[in-house]
Amino acid sequence: MATGVQTLTKREQLNFLLTNRIPRRWLTLFMGWYSQIQSPLLTKFSIWLWSLFAEDLRLEDAKKQKFTSLGECFTRELKDGLRPIALHPERVVSPCDAIIGEYGDIQGTQVFQAKGFPYDISELIPDFLLNHKYRDGKYVTLRLKSSMYHRFHAPIDCSVSKVTYISGDTWNVNPVALKRVEKLFCKNERAVVELQTKHPTSSITLVPVAAILVASMKFNFLPKVLDLKYHGPNNIPCDGQFKKGQEMGYFQHGSTIILFATSNYQFCEGIKKGMSIKMGQPLLTGPLTNFP
Repeated sequence: MATGVQTLTKREQLNFLLTNRIPRRWLTLFMGWYSQIQSPLLTKFSIWLWSLFAEDLRLEDAKKQKFTSLGECFTRELKDGLRPIALHPERVVSPCDAIIGEYGDIQGTQVFQAKGFPYDISELIPDFLLNHKYRDGKYVTLRLKSSMYHRFHAPIDCSVSKVTYISGDTWNVNPVALKRVEKLFCKNERAVVELQTKHPTSSITLVPVAAILVASMKFNFLPKVLDLKYHGPNNIPCDGQFKKGQEMGYFQHGSTIILFATSNYQFCEGIKKGMSIKMGQPLLTGPLTNFP
């Protein structure tokens, strides 16, 4: 752990202190309340202030150009046709706009959140029958910056019969925190969503992880928002049916999705750490899902 700390710049250490050494839960609850205030004038000011910290914020692609609340801006929809979907049935597409973080082969059941910071799949996904599927499989960490499009979509044709919600902390999930907080993803609020197909030997699971100012996930196929005020049940039965690219839900601000795949998938050519990827672009290739 000491090696990771030593490599941080003074700016990164200041970023870490400002975003993590504060009452994370209360700030997140406050942000949830503030972002829902219906005031066009306050919203315009808030977006301007936000743009000072997020220089890559681009709203011209949004379906709406005027917002009545900050939350409406965070969860904005895009104009039609801006995210073409790679339709080849063997391709798994990115479920969201993101920066690719750690990715690669799972070493037995060991995954890395950052160099030198491993965690076991069972610490992130408690269900043994599910996490065991990904032994020696593949994983990729997809980080949604606050300025990005916040909605996430089905990476394959699939169905969802259950969502597991795991309550936890709200650590910032930016690269600075990942270098300093061991097993951070395993500490934070998160949901586990297995994507079911009719293929007998392949499996893909999404783990959306909440963070400070976020801690709120809305799935279009569930009646309730999963956030700090949610009190259960933790295993939520559902009946979601999705075509590749169809919207599944959204974060309220920005966060991370970790995608797990069985060993019969391979990363597409050109995938590398630190690159930007858009929802719908090819991420993995593997067996045909044969999903109707």
